[in-house]
Amino acid sequence: MNVRFIHCFAVLLLFGSGPGFGSEAAKKTPGDWERELVSVEVHRKQYDYFQPWTKRVRTVVKTGLVIGPREILTTADELDDRTLVRLQKGGRGTWWNAEVKWADYPANIAVITSADEKFWAGLKPAALADPIRKDEDIQIIRWRAGNLEVRKAEFSRFNVSHPNMSDAVHVQLELSSEIDGIGWAEPAIAGNKVIGLVFSQSGNQLQALPSPFVRSILDAQKKGRYKGLGYFDFTWQPAENPETLEYLKLEGDKRGVVVIDVAAKPGSESAVKPRDILLQVDGFDIDTQGDYVDPHYGHLLLENLSTRGKWAGDSVRLKIWREGRAQDVDYRLPKAENAARLVPEAPFDQEPEYVIAGGLVFQPLTKNYLRSWGQDWERRAPFRLAYFRNQDPTPERSAIVILSQVLPDMYNLGYQESRQLVVEKVNGQKVNYLSDLQRALKKPLSGFHLFEFMKGDTLQRMVLDAGALDAATKRVLGRYGIDKEQVILLSAK
Repeated sequence: MNVRFIHCFAVLLLFGSGPGFGSEAAKKTPGDWERELVSVEVHRKQYDYFQPWTKRVRTVVKTGLVIGPREILTTADELDDRTLVRLQKGGRGTWWNAEVKWADYPANIAVITSADEKFWAGLKPAALADPIRKDEDIQIIRWRAGNLEVRKAEFSRFNVSHPNMSDAVHVQLELSSEIDGIGWAEPAIAGNKVIGLVFSQSGNQLQALPSPFVRSILDAQKKGRYKGLGYFDFTWQPAENPETLEYLKLEGDKRGVVVIDVAAKPGSESAVKPRDILLQVDGFDIDTQGDYVDPHYGHLLLENLSTRGKWAGDSVRLKIWREGRAQDVDYRLPKAENAARLVPEAPFDQEPEYVIAGGLVFQPLTKNYLRSWGQDWERRAPFRLAYFRNQDPTPERSAIVILSQVLPDMYNLGYQESRQLVVEKVNGQKVNYLSDLQRALKKPLSGFHLFEFMKGDTLQRMVLDAGALDAATKRVLGRYGIDKEQVILLSAK
């Protein structure tokens, strides 16, 4: 994951469509910029996934970009669990109450508005570039301590990867710059248009949402056609080994990639099957490395075609090679938010789930829990937990519940050092969800609760007195100042 240098008071920018950004940006007066860039202050609840019963208030200040009448564009980062949103013009002075008009967390895009007419006085919309020209001078602009800061940036490349909050994959703009402390929707400017919104920073490398991608979603949203981002739910491998293509009897030039797995939901049949050779997506030829040539971005990974002007539920035309001949099939894009993952994203705008039983803290394993290990969580999180992050669910294991920690009490004496254990069974019943755990705890075995953990964990089982559980739970809640012994979503299985 890219590192973002977090400032609780980093300032958000709005971009103008005035006569010149880029090399002419420094010539603009502060008054020109004040009409197009605003600050967005967000107050929100921030949950601690290591102690899911706790929360604190967090305040961040982001950049906003005026894009139309009563519309401010920013990223969706830090807008979940919000309690108050305010806007400020000119980098200082009055704050105006605002509300989120709509937000799409997987796409990392949000539009904010304000009902106060006085706020909009003097503001004008910025222009979003489409397409992006890579040969223009690029600058990053933001409010900083009440002043406008303009810093040079250089184009690095276009890439395709997962954003911070979704299984969807889309094109991203990578820039390099000496600027620091950004990643809060600061606009990247070329010529007189905005080419991207910076959403993360790692050293001198910046990742930005490209303006054509943003525009496509804004346009679809206004027309009522935007249904969320889709994704390809099949896994493929490069077909660089000519023997593989020969074995699958591909005729003609070596091309395409080989489908090796399909994560279709039970009871549904995918248009794609293992051992298919994927030759084209919506008319774009796929090479043996899995790339296609995009008319705007050049060589990109084929996954981008799931979000290139296509949304969840849309049909994508695929040309595949199956059983010795080419075939055209229609593939319907599943919604990224509904992706079946063994380790899912935690729901947005929802407090973390947990169950405390006799001091034992049980939680679902989610990516938000893993991200608690910091920006480099994929390497720092316990390997036995991070291993599951790219796994698909199976009928036997559709989700994972872990014993995340033990709050010491005389009831659990001897087990207080146990943590991050994958729960297999409780009282002989399989546990995939916290609701399974709830039901199992109502059926002790001969007066005892038997907790069994995944083979290979440091501890294989716990045996505790069932009759003393409720009293121990009450004691632990009081000692540690915890209000609720459990939080379980109504939609959880």
